[in-house]
Amino acid sequence: MFFSIIVPLYNRPQEIDELLHSLTKQQYKNFEVLIIEDGSFWDAKKIVERYHSQLNVSYYFKKNEGQGFARNFGFELAKGDYFIVFDSDCLIPENYLTVVYNRLISDYLDAYGGPDAAHPSFTSIQKAISYAMTSLFTTGGIRGNKKHIGQFHPRSFNMGISKEVWEQTRGYAITRMGEDIEFSIRIHKQGFKIGLIPEAYVYHKRRTNFKQFFKQLHFFGRARINIYRFFPAELKFVHFFPALFVLFSIITLLSNVSKTPFANYLNFLLGIYVLVLFADALIKTRSLMVAVLSTIAAFVQLIAYGLGFIQELITLQYKKSR
Repeated sequence: MFFSIIVPLYNRPQEIDELLHSLTKQQYKNFEVLIIEDGSFWDAKKIVERYHSQLNVSYYFKKNEGQGFARNFGFELAKGDYFIVFDSDCLIPENYLTVVYNRLISDYLDAYGGPDAAHPSFTSIQKAISYAMTSLFTTGGIRGNKKHIGQFHPRSFNMGISKEVWEQTRGYAITRMGEDIEFSIRIHKQGFKIGLIPEAYVYHKRRTNFKQFFKQLHFFGRARINIYRFFPAELKFVHFFPALFVLFSIITLLSNVSKTPFANYLNFLLGIYVLVLFADALIKTRSLMVAVLSTIAAFVQLIAYGLGFIQELITLQYKKSR
């Protein structure tokens, strides 16, 4: 089986250097790499060229249209039987393609997704963000856990599709704001078999500070409502959890300021949640510092996502009323 690995890139030359270096160590060798530079100011052409002797890698530059359409550009050029998409801020374990190949020949999937993990070299904040984005005590574990809620929707930081899926769906219909979820839903609706490959994980750097993380998760919250515009039935109760958490936090704060009788009860509930988060993070990360930062990251995730969700929902309702 010949794999085509497609990576969209926008102004992140250092990241693609690290990703390509990780791909040189793959145990499974039958693959090509397509780097799609999406109108970057700081292009990575020279960096990619350094890997020509180590990888079957091609570099393409196109005008900026967003990551969804950059991936479609790569799909059009790909020669593989199966297409794999990574984000540029990922590091790929050396057995990744071997794991995927073994799964596809034993129990074929038309499309798959894999989870993400924190690499030992990541900073404490990156490890904390990774925890928040994968924990079942936030909303992160829903997509990367065997016991995920509802249909599994692969995400484009670590996702694979067969050539047949590309030919029938024509890839991403939107380029941002939940483009991978919209794509996954259409794959499901066309009857293709989709599944999680838990062992096909990547090391995903995500953001390096909480300000960047807040902006990213605020965008994710808005994106969930954008998916609702296309598929109203896909908006589930679980997606409201971050918004409800924001409302709960506001009520708790106001109750403490006004010294209402039930303020202590709300504080107790919030305190229990903090302790559960901290204990789970400490068990998972085995680091006191990362556990503390993970608790902060979880609050940043929920509040940012919830605010973005509420903002976009209000905007949508306003447009409908006009």
